Amino acid sequence: MAEANIATNQGICLAMLRDNDRDRYLACLLSPEDKRGSLAALYAFNAELARVRDLVHEPLPGEVRMQYWRDLLEGSAHGSTAANPVAAALLTAIETHRLPRKTLVDMIEARTFDLYDDPMETRLTLEGYAGETASALIQLASLVLSPEEAARSADAAGHAGVAQAIAGLLLLMPLHCRRGQLYIPLQILSATGLDRDTFLAGEDRPRISAAVEAFAGLGRDHLEKARAAAPIAAAVFPAFLPAVLAEPVLLKAQRRGALLFDRPLQPPQWRRQLRMALAAFRRKL
Repeated sequence: MAEANIATNQGICLAMLRDNDRDRYLACLLSPEDKRGSLAALYAFNAELARVRDLVHEPLPGEVRMQYWRDLLEGSAHGSTAANPVAAALLTAIETHRLPRKTLVDMIEARTFDLYDDPMETRLTLEGYAGETASALIQLASLVLSPEEAARSADAAGHAGVAQAIAGLLLLMPLHCRRGQLYIPLQILSATGLDRDTFLAGEDRPRISAAVEAFAGLGRDHLEKARAAAPIAAAVFPAFLPAVLAEPVLLKAQRRGALLFDRPLQPPQWRRQLRMALAAFRRKL
């Protein structure tokens, strides 16, 4: 019965990804079958954190949702976790693969930034945010796939996660700006003659283009560092599959600049799927 419940919860996580995060859903399908359930639980947990800002209109309800996950990981959850299949599947993955709970709690703490409209101050602040979210998720997935090989790919995971996070923030930039959110560090804005308010006003297109190009360039720098790091073992490469989608977005953002507000950067689904499948075959970022 317990095994049936585990399989059911993991299946629900996979179904959630199929509906809400097709790229990580495909990454699960391109992973070893016996690891898919745990990967789906991790990715579904990440998706739950990422969508909190979309579900609330004020920070306080978002803080409450974040606290639920914090309590769950710290062992002080209220009520039965069985009622939440993502929570139950996440705990199973943690126990099965001895995943570090602190890394998951740090991910929650980093995601709390999303609930507010505070600016990113510096490049280091942005890299820290990306490191505790996207990079940490790659490293946790690597631990699920092969704990022996995960440590060897930690440097690549760190840089790939930053590249992936910046690509994701570029894709969401039009939405974020409508909300008054801005993830481009003030350090980059200042170098292009802008501040938060002038960027959000959207009037100085040449300087906005320069800031977008610099932001995308930072992502490409990290992608190159990920490629230059120690070779990624075949056993953990599926953890990196979502990150292979970063480069087309970063390149397109550098070319378009402020035009990203007029035309979406996201390649079509079939192209993303093809890129991931080829990367899984070639095992190259």
